[in-house]
Amino acid sequence: MRPLQISPETAVTLSKQLGVPLEQLMHMPQHILMQKIAELAKNAEAKAAKQDDESPSSENS
Repeated sequence: MRPLQISPETAVTLSKQLGVPLEQLMHMPQHILMQKIAELAKNAEAKAAKQDDESPSSENS
């Protein structure tokens, strides 16, 4: 299996966000990496939606 074809900057960022060592990330199967990226996006979207829900109520106080 060949290493992922991503830039060094992307690899470092993903490594930090996923909490996995860089070497492990580079040798991670692509389908697993895509699944983890989807989970990150889902969590970020949920967090943003939660912040949007909280913002209007704090402005009315």
